[in-house]
Amino acid sequence: MDWDKAQDWEKDWWSNCVNTLFEEEKQIIYAQKMGLDMVGNEKTPYVFDLHGQSVLDIGGGATSLLLKCINFTGTVVDPLSLPDWVSDRYREVKIDFWNVKAETLNNSFEVSPQVLHKLHRFDESWIYNCLSHCENPKEIIRNARKYSKLIRIFEWIDMPISEGHIHTLRENELNEWLNGEGKVEKMNTRSMRGTAYYSIVPTGL
Repeated sequence: MDWDKAQDWEKDWWSNCVNTLFEEEKQIIYAQKMGLDMVGNEKTPYVFDLHGQSVLDIGGGATSLLLKCINFTGTVVDPLSLPDWVSDRYREVKIDFWNVKAETLNNSFEVSPQVLHKLHRFDESWIYNCLSHCENPKEIIRNARKYSKLIRIFEWIDMPISEGHIHTLRENELNEWLNGEGKVEKMNTRSMRGTAYYSIVPTGL
């Protein structure tokens, strides 16, 4: 499948990014499976305390889980063309948004010198429900291992290829790429049906 065409499909799916509740409902489950600490407050139960960690959210798109977090520094990397107000919202809460492919984080031809200068060893990289959309999922995990001490991941596996999902992810491949092991679970809820793979993997940095 063609990555550019898949991006067009994804852009149409997100539309103007105004009503994203359905996706955000799923993200709450992803976050819990990824071991995030949900503390809540007087306004909402959906607040996650990151305890001062720096986070690289790969593929967070319009509604990164970081928007529901406290006590962190964060960067979202996503190549999708999104409305300007999405970037403004990230800027308002001091989350960096890099509109680039995660495969090219260390490629000086596609990432500005200013961004390259900011790359460092993040405490964590998050990858959730994005790898089947990407051009090279193995390379993305390689970069996550290169730039972070810990990877938190939630992905759907064994799904057939479709217009917007150009890779079928497999448990054994993810284990190999992560140099670790994940849990596999059949999910069947109002918003999610499929086979999930999730893990928390130290990178050894």
